[in-house]
Amino acid sequence: MANTVIIGAQWGDEGKGKIVDLMSEHSDVIVRFQGGNNAGHTISVAGKKTILHLIPSGILHPQALCLIGNGVVLDPQVFLEEVDALVSNGVDASSKRLGISYKTHLILPYHKALDAARESARSKDKIGTTGRGIGPCYEDKASRIGLRAGDLARPELVKAKVERALSEKNILFTHLYQREPMDAAKIADELLSLAPRLLPYLKNVEEEVSRAKMAGKKILFEGAQGTHLDIDHGTYPFVTSSNTVASNAATGSGVGADVLDTITGIVKAYTTRVGEGAFPTELFDSQGAFLQKNGHEFGATTGRPRRCGWLDCVILRASARLNGLTEIALTKLDVLRGLEKLKICTAYKYQGQEISYPPQGEGTLGEVTPCYEELPGFDEDISGIRTFNALPANVRRYVERVEELVGVHIAYISVGCDRDATIVR
Repeated sequence: MANTVIIGAQWGDEGKGKIVDLMSEHSDVIVRFQGGNNAGHTISVAGKKTILHLIPSGILHPQALCLIGNGVVLDPQVFLEEVDALVSNGVDASSKRLGISYKTHLILPYHKALDAARESARSKDKIGTTGRGIGPCYEDKASRIGLRAGDLARPELVKAKVERALSEKNILFTHLYQREPMDAAKIADELLSLAPRLLPYLKNVEEEVSRAKMAGKKILFEGAQGTHLDIDHGTYPFVTSSNTVASNAATGSGVGADVLDTITGIVKAYTTRVGEGAFPTELFDSQGAFLQKNGHEFGATTGRPRRCGWLDCVILRASARLNGLTEIALTKLDVLRGLEKLKICTAYKYQGQEISYPPQGEGTLGEVTPCYEELPGFDEDISGIRTFNALPANVRRYVERVEELVGVHIAYISVGCDRDATIVR
């Protein structure tokens, strides 16, 4: 198995956690390279579910070294809560197996407060943020006033940075959002009280990955969210605050692009989206309700119901181009069971023309009409099937048609939620 990047090819929630968990069995190092605890990866093993927001999904495999890269923004409290939850379930989450880059930026209470204040003030123009402080933390990073994990070893620097950040933010809280100012000393003291537990986890992540590469070890890079939530290439402004595309695996881990061999795009067998933003194939009828119910489409992080619709191969072709996909893992195929007809969006109608790519420009995706191809559905239970040829003919036809339309080999097919309910082609 080559070094692999796993990314979501839609709007997130594609089932990345399960595929990362599956591939982690054959990996030595797993690196989370972007996003924060606005992502939720659900892993089911022997019927037992584990939900992780920051710690790489590979932590459930005892041989794997799990790293959180510089491209991540980390909430210290959430990280420690995840560590404690894993330990209580018998999982080794010690600093021998888990590390945080010195360069990882920290999410602080004022980031979350600012996130909530802004979203509340937007009224009808909400972005749909999770309110976890992700965006404001990335803003501080870009403004060069962010606090990084390595700073925790220097209490006076922590206090100075928190005071500097709040000198601006308290003006926003009091004068723009009519909220109480936040106490810099209190926030700094609370953070420093966590430092003794956090400092042992700090590692030179780029050096760890470089050594693993030199030793011929297998490295897995784990992304969060989805391609079309990318800050540059997604459906702006309804996007996340980081680059979710595969090339950011190198930047967000502190390594060269030559480490990236295989790019695996995770694709749900239909499409979902959380929050606001254009969604050309969204269903508002009983079929949409069917997908939401059967697919248990509620966010692992927020609990919000996901909008559901037919598979959109226009979006997937764009994902293949943006990420350089070398293979696809198709998830939740079993959820389609019971639908008489299955539809796939093959193109868009836009301004009187049929186009095979998403139109450029803010808001233009909301102006398209999907063009559908219809395929027969299936009623058979496929959850126990482990080879592609054993799948019912209509299921194979659906998979092969998606493969043809996107132009990328479908190497993995998930036919159930559990770890072993996966067909490897």
